[in-house]
Amino acid sequence: MVRTKLILITIATILTIDRAGIWFIISEKQTALERRAKFYGSSKEYPTSGGQKMKVEW
Repeated sequence: MVRTKLILITIATILTIDRAGIWFIISEKQTALERRAKFYGSSKEYPTSGGQKMKVEW
C-alpha cells in the first residue's frame, strides 16, 4: 500500500515537472519568434541602404 502510494506520487511529480518544462520551452520559442519578427521587420520600416530613393534638390 505504501509502495503503491509512493509510486503514484513519483509519477505525479514527474508529470508536473514535465508539463512545467514543456510550458517553459513553448514560451521561450514564442519569445524568440517575436524577437526574430521584430528584428527582420525593422529593416522594412527603417531601410539602411537602398531602401528609399534620394530626392535631388537644386
